[in-house]
Amino acid sequence: MLPTRMEAERLLEEAEKYNPGPWGNHSRVAAHCAEKIALGCEGMNPEKAYILGLLHDIGRKFGVSYLKHVSDGYSYMMSLGYDEVARVCLTHSFNNMRVDEYVGKVDTSDEEYELIQTELGKLSADDYDRLIQLCDALAGSKGVMNIEERMNDVKSRHGNYPQAKWDSNMRLKAYFEEKASKDIYDLAEKDSYTLD
Repeated sequence: MLPTRMEAERLLEEAEKYNPGPWGNHSRVAAHCAEKIALGCEGMNPEKAYILGLLHDIGRKFGVSYLKHVSDGYSYMMSLGYDEVARVCLTHSFNNMRVDEYVGKVDTSDEEYELIQTELGKLSADDYDRLIQLCDALAGSKGVMNIEERMNDVKSRHGNYPQAKWDSNMRLKAYFEEKASKDIYDLAEKDSYTLD
């Protein structure tokens, strides 16, 4: 189940009051990218893509965190009955569906880590999981970024960026370009879309 677009926007605005920061606008840019790319891909729902992109980081509502935002977002969305959003809260950080590829600190409790590992283990990535993973790698807090620049930005903040995740982001870019028969930056309006 999904919230409406309006409800998703309300949830994000409310979350930002608890933990203000650039993650809110990053989420808006990811939503924009997801909607625009989905519009270019046959069989994908742009409204669903927008909502998933907007709420993929909603676990950040509960404070500054790293891996914990994954379990927090998953649990929060499940508590509201939004299982499709909960899924993307879980999958967006794991391009290869492996917890050990997380970029950043492991700041979860043992129970939260186990929850992520268990629930992730039940899933196979679908095109919405892949799309939000890609959009997470395209979305800065001010606009659409070159994917390599975005990954280098993450690398500079966290000290590393696993090669397997880097390679899988490049594969995702190629996958959606083939699906849409169009350059990903053109689809996502990289040169014209900005948040001020």
